[in-house]
Amino acid sequence: MSELYEIPVADEDRIKAELALTLVAASIGFAPRRLRTPGRMIGADGRARRLAVYLAYVTFGWTLDRAGHAFGLNRTTAANCCRWVEDARDSKPLDELLDHLEDCAKQVLTLTHSGLPA
Repeated sequence: MSELYEIPVADEDRIKAELALTLVAASIGFAPRRLRTPGRMIGADGRARRLAVYLAYVTFGWTLDRAGHAFGLNRTTAANCCRWVEDARDSKPLDELLDHLEDCAKQVLTLTHSGLPA
């Protein structure tokens, strides 16, 4: 079964997911398009997408369902991403990177809601 998992997602959630994905990609030197490939990802690309899902889940206070849907994943896959990242946060450099990316994402969203013209 190779059908893509797709559920309607609000534009705001797509924007936030894209922000998380872009921040992760930029921080590790990937082009964001590498992480937008639908379906299963392996290796460094898969690890980077797991980080983006986790970043969105934590930063935006999303449920696992919502985080998964925003990235075209089901709840179980989103939960696996988050569990993997939680385990990996034992690494101090990764933990510091994720703290920094979370702060960056929050700052960007604060700026976009500060009265700037759309």
